[in-house]
Amino acid sequence: MSLALESRHCGSVFVIRCTGRIVSGEDSAILESTLQRALPEFTRIGLNVAGVSRVDSAGMGLLVRFLWHTRNRGGDLRLAAPQAFFSQLLANTKLSTVFAIYPDEEAAIVSFLKEGVAAAGEPTNNGPRVLFLDPSPDTCAFVRAVLSRNGYRVLSTGLMGDAKILLSASNVDVIVLGPESGPLAAPATLSVLRQLAPAARMVVLEREFKGRAADEAGITLLERIQSSTAV
Repeated sequence: MSLALESRHCGSVFVIRCTGRIVSGEDSAILESTLQRALPEFTRIGLNVAGVSRVDSAGMGLLVRFLWHTRNRGGDLRLAAPQAFFSQLLANTKLSTVFAIYPDEEAAIVSFLKEGVAAAGEPTNNGPRVLFLDPSPDTCAFVRAVLSRNGYRVLSTGLMGDAKILLSASNVDVIVLGPESGPLAAPATLSVLRQLAPAARMVVLEREFKGRAADEAGITLLERIQSSTAV
């Protein structure tokens, strides 16, 4: 089975789910391309290998290479849910002492979040922590950049399930729902978010936010957060 990938970000962690073979040729090339796209912004990578059926030496070499890429930039590449053959392969090659390995995807993500290390290129901030929810990677990247450069500590995701993970691992001062958050802004979902972070302030951005000039949108975002009140 050829390698199929699903990727997303959860806070400062880039998560890749792999299904199929990590072997030389097109399969490794697909994974390498995805990792290359992630590295400019993310140095914390969680690789869910529960669906991986085979790994050859070239595929393992690819994982080792990107492990060192991330660690050289202050991050890491962590493996989640390897099948028995994969665990045995890692043990036989003694790479089980090199990779951090977790029983499931959530455990790998939370391991990063509990460290509280700044992402690559992100200033070390001490301001309020903001959770931003929106399915658009570009909108998330814009909001992270604007808020981090203004002293905020920012987490972002496009999935409610990931938002729950982030809120379980981090204290959040402000929750911001983006212009395309849709169902996430529904009353029932807002109620869940309030239960998970009862002290957090809540901001819901209008759909027009995405179409505004970048400088205007940035100012609006900061003003909305600064004027928000506790839920």
